[in-house]
Amino acid sequence: MSLSSIYMLVGFTNCFFFEVSCSKSEFSLEGDYLLGGLFTLHEIDHETPLFSPETTECFRHSPSKSGYQMLQVMRFAVEEINNSTTLLPNVSLGYDIFDHCSNTFNFHSILSFISNNGSIKPKEKLNNYQPKVIALTGPFGSTQTITIAPLFTMDLIPMVNYGASSYALSNKLKYPAFVRTMPSNKDLIEMIIHIIQWFGWNWVAFLGSQDDYSSDGLKLFNTYISNAGICLAYQESLSLNANYSLTLQKIDMLDINVIVVFAMPQYASKIIKAAIANNIQDKVWIASQAWSMNHKLPREPGIGKIGTIIGITERLLTLPGFNEFVYKDRRSTDVTHNEESEIQSKTCNQVCDYCTLLTAEEIINEKPTSSFAIYAAIYTIAHALHKVLQCDMNGCRKNTVVKPYMLLGEIKKLDFPLNGRQVKYDDNYDPPINYAVVLWHTDVNPPQFEMVGTYDTYPELTFTINNSLLPWYNNGSVPFANCSAECMEGFSRQPRSFHSCCFTCKKCPRNSYVDYSRDPFTCFPCAENEWSDEGSTTCKTRSVVYLQFTEIFSIAVMVSATCTIILLIVVRSAGGSMCLLMLICLILSSISAFFFFGNPTFALCLMRKVIFTFFFTVCISCLTVRSFQIICVFKMAAQFPKVHSLCAFSSAIHLISCVIWMTVSPDKPFADSWTFKDQIMLICEMGNSITLTIVVFIGWFLGFLCLLFSYMGRDLPKNYNEAKPITFSLILYYLSWIVYFTAYLSVKSKYVTLLNAMAQISSINGILFSYFIPKSYIIIFQPQKNTPAYFQTSIQNYTQTISRT
Repeated sequence: MSLSSIYMLVGFTNCFFFEVSCSKSEFSLEGDYLLGGLFTLHEIDHETPLFSPETTECFRHSPSKSGYQMLQVMRFAVEEINNSTTLLPNVSLGYDIFDHCSNTFNFHSILSFISNNGSIKPKEKLNNYQPKVIALTGPFGSTQTITIAPLFTMDLIPMVNYGASSYALSNKLKYPAFVRTMPSNKDLIEMIIHIIQWFGWNWVAFLGSQDDYSSDGLKLFNTYISNAGICLAYQESLSLNANYSLTLQKIDMLDINVIVVFAMPQYASKIIKAAIANNIQDKVWIASQAWSMNHKLPREPGIGKIGTIIGITERLLTLPGFNEFVYKDRRSTDVTHNEESEIQSKTCNQVCDYCTLLTAEEIINEKPTSSFAIYAAIYTIAHALHKVLQCDMNGCRKNTVVKPYMLLGEIKKLDFPLNGRQVKYDDNYDPPINYAVVLWHTDVNPPQFEMVGTYDTYPELTFTINNSLLPWYNNGSVPFANCSAECMEGFSRQPRSFHSCCFTCKKCPRNSYVDYSRDPFTCFPCAENEWSDEGSTTCKTRSVVYLQFTEIFSIAVMVSATCTIILLIVVRSAGGSMCLLMLICLILSSISAFFFFGNPTFALCLMRKVIFTFFFTVCISCLTVRSFQIICVFKMAAQFPKVHSLCAFSSAIHLISCVIWMTVSPDKPFADSWTFKDQIMLICEMGNSITLTIVVFIGWFLGFLCLLFSYMGRDLPKNYNEAKPITFSLILYYLSWIVYFTAYLSVKSKYVTLLNAMAQISSINGILFSYFIPKSYIIIFQPQKNTPAYFQTSIQNYTQTISRT
């Protein structure tokens, strides 16, 4: 048999059932445009395996007062719209309502909705096909909705739902005709995460049921907590026949104190009852919207011991006139009860024995969590029809042919106020969020639900909880619900399991810090220009230090160098050509002291060492030659009179060594960032140790020769005995550099560089004051001793003295 024939047969069957008048039934109302309604009037609270082919019959299962109340809200909204003079003024709405308790049993009603005069044409074009209803609302539950939604999608019949929150239904490629007036699971999960983060929890369990509602929620929860610092310590999707006690015992063993129960009411009821039976105590239970306002569970004996129950529900809004509508309808029902009982058993395919037995108070007092969603769904359809019919104050254009897809196009554009709330839809046909956080008070009779927080996305995203309204079981303090206690400031986390919430703490070492917002598991190193102590959360900027020109010590050294240069110029007449060479070298050596101040550069580092090292060594070589000449004159009878070449030779060797030093590895600027934690010291780093040693060795070796020759001439005539001044100057030279190198190796400070400059000035002044100043004194104040005759007499006297001995 073809698919078309099957649809025709089913449609004919439905048509047969509805031949009996439903005009007096609360499940049906005639009107210009017909709406469909699907409500859960009976609940299947246990799973019974079928061993023989049979269809589920709704009336054999538990009655659902809340489902019946939802039905009354739809009837109330339709009546209110039909009585309106501004919304659809000359148009009446009708409805067909069915009990939606089972997926298998529901297809009769669905096929009735999409049929046209009892038949269905699957390949009919949208412009030609006119189904029985122009739109519908319901059913309650994601699984039920996902099962039937494709049948409405093929004809683009608006399915304005009040009770299906699965985020999968937001996919408009798969469900283009699906609209909802309640938030999706995505919004619900985001709010649950907001609650967990609000109290600083991160070690939670997630319990759901084996349906699309829970599986969708679990998938979204796992996705969103990955970047929220929350760990899912335990998760399970439970069937109605599952071992709930074992599940709760596992949660208790894992020391989990926050349990998210994202399940339909019948599953949540089994979980809470099992918690009471197994003496599970002092937990925080987060109830999803599906059971957060359950009126039976709070009355369970012992429920107060299991801990604190926080529920999430849509912000409750009263429907003005609804109570009066129910009272009036109940009075009418009581009068005609006997007349309708026989009709209701035959018409509209409905069997609801308890429906007419409920009092007005029972209907009104039933949980109103979905009331506004149903109310908004009916008004959404009415406003869209109002737009399609181009209604105004004078009426609607009833001659307009209305197709369901036309309503769908108008729904996305809607934006209207309804009982103080704005009704509008985004690109996925999802509404703005108006959630409330409710606290269960189970210690009073009757139990109460107190609103302690809100979550809104319109006109802007806001979330808040009044902590003072939460009397926690733990002496009023927020319960601890973390795998590990938070690390103290400056400590990083060290993982101790695959869960990021389980860790030990380790203090971050010096020059590192921990940034909890960036990565609490890592001690990040400070930048080169920053520093930190152990256990820091930030780095501080280092101060850059070097010898400034303006420092008092720097000024003192530069003044000393200037005075030395002036004195060297003054004593330029202290001797012959060799003395002049020595003075020039000392003057040039003194100039190098000015390069020790300011920000070190490669040129400054080179000039401060090379100039002094080379020219002072030339001076030492001259002094050595001078000492050797005097020894030759007085003790060797001028057997080695020409030794000036020694000075040139040693200077050449030293020049070559200096060139090699500057070429291979010269002094260069260096930023010392580890000596002081809070400073970067700019210094000149010594170059290659081998080349530096050769350069220094040449100078020190010449000094040693000079000392040796001076010692040999210690008994020369007084006026020409240079042993004492030379020895003094060289000893001062050696001591100055020993002090400097000792400080360099043992002390780290910018003032070590100052000691280097002082060592140079001290070495120069040693030669100046011990060698040149006395000569200048003789030249200026005792000129008679500065003659060749005096010199010859001194030599002869010394020679005669030596010969007699």
